[in-house]
Amino acid sequence: QVRLVESGGGSVQAGGSLRLSCEVSADVDESYSMAWFRESPGQERLGVAAISRDGRTTYSSSVKGRVTISQGNGNPTLFQVMDVLTPEATGVYYCAAGFASAFGSLLVQSKYKYWGQGTQVTVSS
Repeated sequence: QVRLVESGGGSVQAGGSLRLSCEVSADVDESYSMAWFRESPGQERLGVAAISRDGRTTYSSSVKGRVTISQGNGNPTLFQVMDVLTPEATGVYYCAAGFASAFGSLLVQSKYKYWGQGTQVTVSS
């Protein structure tokens, strides 16, 4: 059973930065893509950033230029650095793993089979 454990969330002032981490169990399928999703209060869960199995990245237009997704060197740990945070970034951030065959589907929630429990990010103005 693939296990994903997020960390790094917290409370920060607008304009600040946070680095999220997702520890991934060793049995994750190497063909899986990885992604970060955000669920803000009263809103549906939306894709923020994703990395394909061959290392290509994609971002939601709302965060492009302020968010960087990456994986550990030689290990599947997933990271997301978020800069110049705004209150709109507040929400629970989930790490996800799954098989997204098309690059254009990397931010589609239904493509991901495994999910972490989430880490809370709160940005105050």
